[in-house]
Amino acid sequence: MTVHFIGAGPGDPELITIRGRRLIESCSVCLFAGSLVPKEVISYAPEGAIIIDTATLNLEEIIKIIADHNATGKDISRVHSGDPSLYGAISEQIRRLKELNIDFEITPGVPAYAAAAAALGQELTLPGISQTVILTRTAMKSSKMPPGEELSNLANSGATLAIHLSIRNLRFIRREIEPQYGSRCPVVIIYRASWPDQKIIKTDIENMLNAVRKEKITRTALILVGKVLENESFEDSVLYDPAKSHLLRNKNS
Repeated sequence: MTVHFIGAGPGDPELITIRGRRLIESCSVCLFAGSLVPKEVISYAPEGAIIIDTATLNLEEIIKIIADHNATGKDISRVHSGDPSLYGAISEQIRRLKELNIDFEITPGVPAYAAAAAALGQELTLPGISQTVILTRTAMKSSKMPPGEELSNLANSGATLAIHLSIRNLRFIRREIEPQYGSRCPVVIIYRASWPDQKIIKTDIENMLNAVRKEKITRTALILVGKVLENESFEDSVLYDPAKSHLLRNKNS
């Protein structure tokens, strides 16, 4: 028996990996994380499968369900939104599974920031503008940020920021990053990236709160901050520069 932690992707059911879909189709038990996972993805479970929405359950209740089905030898698909490695809260589940000697595997998924960049039709790293993307969040009611990972410290890098789980904390975000980025630094807020009701708000640090209030967005949104979001004057990458050579291409003479 194996527990398969599967990334369902950001929302569009077609963005689940081939492996992820195959595993859901093969497991007779499916645990999924509530409204964040598309119903179409859960529908891949085989006919007669036991399907459980874990949105209202605590950790120990989830582990008990897994342990009970482990005793019957049934494989379990544990489906999370996005990619399980990023804010997926799988580590505490894995710790319990190890204590119970229950096998597990992780299948990655498309993360929200990648779907957001695709929706914008651009890269998040541009030569000469930004080559670093910082994935972070703010604390609010969740776990505290570790020392040194305060948003103001991360903002000192000037890198592109992808701020998760923080759409209700925009006042704090502005206070933490405006001194480093400036009030007119571009901000893009993507609500439910890749879902049918996806919304994209293009604004700046100074006006982002009012823009979000106008659209009445209170959850399930990613905040992107950085110069890459409004910059067409970047230099070409050396990757395809005919004057540069690399292992697979000789320099033009």
